[in-house]
Amino acid sequence: MGQITRERSFFILFDEMEPQILFLYLSLLILSINFFFTNLKPRLARLLQPSLETRAKAAFLSQKEVAEFLDSPKDEEDEDIVSDDDLTFEFDPYMMSKAESVNKALAEAIPVGEPLKIHEAMRYAILAAGKRVRPILCLASCELVGGKENAAMPAACAVEMIHTMSLIKDDLPCMDNDDLRRGKPTTHKVYGEGVAILSGGALLSLAFEHMTTAEISPERMVWAVRELARSIGTKGLVAGQAMDISSEGVDLSEAGLEHLEFIHVHKTAVLLETAAVLGAIIGGGSDEQIERVRKFARCIGLLFQVVDDILDETKSSEELGKTAGKDQLLGKLTYPKLMGLEKSKEFVKRLTRDARQHLQGFSSEKVAPLVSLTTFIANRNK
Repeated sequence: MGQITRERSFFILFDEMEPQILFLYLSLLILSINFFFTNLKPRLARLLQPSLETRAKAAFLSQKEVAEFLDSPKDEEDEDIVSDDDLTFEFDPYMMSKAESVNKALAEAIPVGEPLKIHEAMRYAILAAGKRVRPILCLASCELVGGKENAAMPAACAVEMIHTMSLIKDDLPCMDNDDLRRGKPTTHKVYGEGVAILSGGALLSLAFEHMTTAEISPERMVWAVRELARSIGTKGLVAGQAMDISSEGVDLSEAGLEHLEFIHVHKTAVLLETAAVLGAIIGGGSDEQIERVRKFARCIGLLFQVVDDILDETKSSEELGKTAGKDQLLGKLTYPKLMGLEKSKEFVKRLTRDARQHLQGFSSEKVAPLVSLTTFIANRNK
């Protein structure tokens, strides 16, 4: 009886409400719903998106596909992995121009100063001759979604700073213990282990400071910072490196393709993926465009590592600019070790085709640099 009375009281109050007040309440309700769908929903979607670890568990090839792939005959198609776009786009001048812009921006971002040894070590490591694939990927992805190069340059430099930091750490005696990087003695060989470690930490810190100079909305900056931070820690680089170290000397019967993919998706692919995603975020890309760029970059990130594994077995130290055969000496898991050399080369073709498929629907003119970059990465083992 009390419930009926309360319901009747509500409807009586509703009936007696002034039309102007009723209109005001309805307007507030409509504005609240509109605010949710235009502002809060995209933010919640990004906060609740699967972590890198969860996404990495969805391997590129399922266990059934692995068996079928390894048992399949040699793929004779796409031997040179070259498309019509590659033949018409002037890739070398594009790469040289972008690399020059990146090198200039990096030199300006890290001037010589006190403490002198730290700044010298930072510049020595980051200004060494590199391909600048990650920063160029960031710039190209920004332009792909309609952004400008100068808007993405701080993020491009930030990614290269973090990549260089990871190389400094990777080369240390307690890690891979390497003496050669980019054709030069490694940072710790020139400046000592202490200075090398400190310069790596300084590059990591500077990366975030420098990226925040980009002129974008606060919301997109927070999104970009979160993406970059996530790619470095226990859901990114650190996870891949830790798994890589713990997998040294593991028997092939105890490891599978999914295990190897986890290492390389986190250790190598994640920073290439993040570089592209940062470019798309800063360029103003939609959620759908950014996700397509993410999938494309994840493919070429893994592609980059498969090709690196092949090169480690087939090229000399002089050709590579780093110590050749190091993976075999350390007993690391590699694609040639798991699949064999020929199947690894076929996997390169598969990843190349998959990467290109994710770019379908974008402007052919704007997508040409990324298509050519994919081919460049794939053909490094030629």
